[in-house]
Amino acid sequence: MNHNIPLVDAGEPRVEDALELESHAPSTRWFWLSLLLLLIAGGGFLLWRNIWHRPAPPIPSHKALDVEVMKAHRGNIPVYINGLGAVTPVYTVTLNSVISGQLMEVRYQEGQMVQTGDLLVQIDARPYEAVLTQAEGSLIRDQALLANARIDLDRYQTLWARNAIQQQQLATQEALVKQYEGIVKTDQGQIDAANLNIAYCRVTAPISGRVGLRLVDPGNVVTANSTALVVITQIQPMTVVFTIGEDQLPPVLQKMRAGEHLEVTAYDRAGVTPLSKGLLQTVDNQIDPTTGTVRLRAVFANEDLRLFPNQFVNAGLLLEERRNVTLLPNTGIQRGSQGAFAWVVKPDHTVTMRPITVGTAGPIESQIASGLSPKETVVTNGVDRLQEGSYVNPKPESSGGKPQASRSSAEGSLPGGPIQ
Repeated sequence: MNHNIPLVDAGEPRVEDALELESHAPSTRWFWLSLLLLLIAGGGFLLWRNIWHRPAPPIPSHKALDVEVMKAHRGNIPVYINGLGAVTPVYTVTLNSVISGQLMEVRYQEGQMVQTGDLLVQIDARPYEAVLTQAEGSLIRDQALLANARIDLDRYQTLWARNAIQQQQLATQEALVKQYEGIVKTDQGQIDAANLNIAYCRVTAPISGRVGLRLVDPGNVVTANSTALVVITQIQPMTVVFTIGEDQLPPVLQKMRAGEHLEVTAYDRAGVTPLSKGLLQTVDNQIDPTTGTVRLRAVFANEDLRLFPNQFVNAGLLLEERRNVTLLPNTGIQRGSQGAFAWVVKPDHTVTMRPITVGTAGPIESQIASGLSPKETVVTNGVDRLQEGSYVNPKPESSGGKPQASRSSAEGSLPGGPIQ
């Protein structure tokens, strides 16, 4: 039975279906390509946001190192030439007995301050007073003989004028008068010597100063020119004799020739505590060739008696004062194989190693010639564990505020840098 239904071969595509598929294929491919590009762009944006522009995480408190810090600052720093010295009195007198005799009294106390003319020791004066009495008696007798001889001389001169006596008799009388005049003068000398010995029995202070320990006791017999009675040392004013290197002498002489009064500060043995301030008085006239040093003398009023004779001191001669320079505490200056450096704290609380150049150095703070600016924060304590980029928890130094400008040293005997 034929229903006129067209027969289609299942193995062959229809032309209409092929055309329809060809019309939808490009739009499908572009859809998936656009979706893929959109996914890639979104992933890149998230990666860029989360990795490269992710804010820095907060610093873990348990990883930050506790350190003490101080800021560099501007100020003035003195430049000293340092030398080793000793306190040397202006005068030291050892009183010896000029005469021999028994010591009757000691009028001073050990360590007492005495003034010029004060009685210190009394020696028995009675033997010398007896000699004085004898000399005075001889003088009276010889003065009488001299007066009688002069009367006879006047008589003989009158008789000679009348040719009543021989010339030889007149000449003999003139010689006798001269003889008696000599005897009277000798008697006067004996009186003066006796008075001087009596004065020597009172031993007085020739200078003002402090007496030392007692050397003799009352009742002992002292011998002339061999027995020391007391030692007096002048302590006001006091001087310090110290040495500096010959290379440091030219600027000192230059300032002295210009009429400048150079200040000298005496420090204790450790070179830290100031004892007294004075002025440079003079420079020795020659350099010691064995040590290459020259001696200088400075004078101190020593009103508070802090300078003691023969005391060892460190002397600091103030050569100049450098003003408005960058200063840093010495605790913030580190030294390594490459030279001086400092650990500088950055705003993000990390540290960096900064090479610096130290100028004038002092025991408390030093001048930073280059490498550091004022107001920069430097680690002063706790540097042992620091590395480049270490996180720190900075705290102000426990010593308090900004240190005062202190004694700095030129190249010489005390620790410190050279004069720049």
